[in-house]
Amino acid sequence: MGLFGSKKNPEDLKYDAMAMMEKNQPKAAISLFNKILKQNEDDEDVLLNKGLALNQIKKYSDAITCFDKLLEIDPKNAQALNNRGISMAENGNIQEASECYDKAIEADPRYAASYFNKGVLLDKLQEHEEALTALEKAISVDSRKPNAMVYKGIVLGKLKRHEEALNCFQNICKKYPNNQDAFFQKGVQLAELGRHEKAITVFDEILKKYKDNVNVIYAKSRSCAALDKIPESMELLKQAITRNPKIIRNWAKEEPIFTKLHNNDKFRSLVKL
Repeated sequence: MGLFGSKKNPEDLKYDAMAMMEKNQPKAAISLFNKILKQNEDDEDVLLNKGLALNQIKKYSDAITCFDKLLEIDPKNAQALNNRGISMAENGNIQEASECYDKAIEADPRYAASYFNKGVLLDKLQEHEEALTALEKAISVDSRKPNAMVYKGIVLGKLKRHEEALNCFQNICKKYPNNQDAFFQKGVQLAELGRHEKAITVFDEILKKYKDNVNVIYAKSRSCAALDKIPESMELLKQAITRNPKIIRNWAKEEPIFTKLHNNDKFRSLVKL
């Protein structure tokens, strides 16, 4: 066959596809994965990565098809089971998602992502104590990544165990000083413990870098209100509502700290009370 009729080497296609994934171009990657699968429909790496790319673009049912094909070849593939669980959860099939995570854990008890995703799922089901158990297992299996630690702190906060949550976030901040999620949550827990001056110091530090972050603006507004800095609180609340009207208004209406402002005309106008 002449040069112009030759097929590109599958390994070269795979290299190009993974480069697209690294550049956050999953659609381009999927196109290349499809070319490889035409030459070898049982390529396990390609089936896995195509499934991951499909999850990225929210084509969860198509992703499940990829993972199912891979699991026919390798039923104990923990990555495929775990990511099939993510697809199932996003499709609203909670029970099957949970089963996928359990199967992934059984297939590879050292695969931390499965414990983490199970913890997230349990938290969404309001099963917070069980979520903590799964997240703590994820941390024990792989303590190098902060995501399970951050989520553990958030769950502790939901359980009103604010001192424990604060301690969790302080430890993360020491170990990962650039983790803004942990730093923000540290401020949130300080506020929950009534230490609003310290909380505002945290929020101000974040706003130096992320001045338009609506969650931080709202959190600072809340702490200012707790300290009776009402004009500043109202200005910050106005900024937050401008950025995300529906959610911030709902939060403000339900926030106990703002109860004392329910007769304040400016507050009532801002939140449409």
